[in-house]
Amino acid sequence: MMRVLFVTLSEKSHVYLTVPLAWALTAAGHEVRVASQPMATETITQAGLTAVPVGTDHGIHQGMSAYRDSQDYRTTNWSRCERDGPDGVDWAELKERYEVSVPYAFAVYNDSMIDDLAALARSWRPDLVIRDPLAYAGAVAARISGAAHARLMWCADVWGRTRHTYLDLMREQPEHERVDPLADWLTARSEPFGFSCDEEMLHGQATLSTLPAALSVPTASPELPMRHVPYNGRAVVWDWLREEAERPRVCLSLGTSNTEGYGGDYVSVPEILDALADDDVEVVAALLPAQREKLGTLPDNARAVDSVALHTLLPSCSAVIHHGGYGSFATAMAAGVPQLVLSTLVSDHELRGRALERTGAGAYLHHRDATAETVRDQIRRLVGKPEPAAAARRLRADCEAMPTPHAVVPALERLAAAR
Repeated sequence: MMRVLFVTLSEKSHVYLTVPLAWALTAAGHEVRVASQPMATETITQAGLTAVPVGTDHGIHQGMSAYRDSQDYRTTNWSRCERDGPDGVDWAELKERYEVSVPYAFAVYNDSMIDDLAALARSWRPDLVIRDPLAYAGAVAARISGAAHARLMWCADVWGRTRHTYLDLMREQPEHERVDPLADWLTARSEPFGFSCDEEMLHGQATLSTLPAALSVPTASPELPMRHVPYNGRAVVWDWLREEAERPRVCLSLGTSNTEGYGGDYVSVPEILDALADDDVEVVAALLPAQREKLGTLPDNARAVDSVALHTLLPSCSAVIHHGGYGSFATAMAAGVPQLVLSTLVSDHELRGRALERTGAGAYLHHRDATAETVRDQIRRLVGKPEPAAAARRLRADCEAMPTPHAVVPALERLAAAR
């Protein structure tokens, strides 16, 4: 039996992505604990998992509220992670990203967790640590306990590819300009425990990737492909979902993070509903209560619902409009549904969105370009033409060919045994 410690950021969507693998390891007889900040405790325990609250709740949403609407928000576009090609990044751009993201995101998420995780690593001594790619505190815990260490991706590995590009570019700079904000920060947090940051700490001995090759990039440590199994929290198959849709159904879901964290969405739900009001489709707006309260009179072809898990709704849909979050994206991918991604320039959203376009299974628009006309035109194409649906089914088949979480467990056992 292994002791397996998951370390995740306290974002609900990030916790959800750990659940199927945590269940698989538990079912295989291993002892599993999930560590995150206190605000994630209820989400973890509602999934039937053992929570370990560590550190204090972060205030990153409050700090980012003004910044996300500023001109400088472009610096968080980690999708551009390669130096090759006309749109490749340069040294100054990558250095600025690290100088902003390390103190204002990575440290905010991780610093308060490190001491509690260090104490847990010493007392419980996990054999394997599986962490969110941004939960660097988990890497510290793995090093303290001597555990094997893998990252569980909720994105393409833009963090690993960016790191590779950054080190490559740094070697070309004069000695006095070779700064490394990420390594300097993690070294400062690790030195009290007797070690420094190295590249294995940043990337682990393995990377669990849930994207098929067509949507991904090479990972920074040996890749363990794993099928995405949707988990969206509390789920009920309501009576209207058990009835066949009378016309093509389009789901509109903007996720929970923007509303819960920032108090609003990047795009207007009423404007999208009005844009589709005259089309022969049924629009199901899957919203939070706070989002529903802002709606006026709905068009005749629309309904607003809450308490609907996407994995229960999307199989009945002909298309989905969403905000680019990995949970929504991957659930639609697993359901074989064409996607219209209305996203920000954050994390790997653009990279995944553009890759999705290349497969033919969807379209990507930055939210500033998501006018009523462009949304309507894209949905008419995704719903009205057979090619997007066929491409989405092919993408689903690629996902189904990947190993299940259950099938990945033996590889993780071998990783821990070798360590």
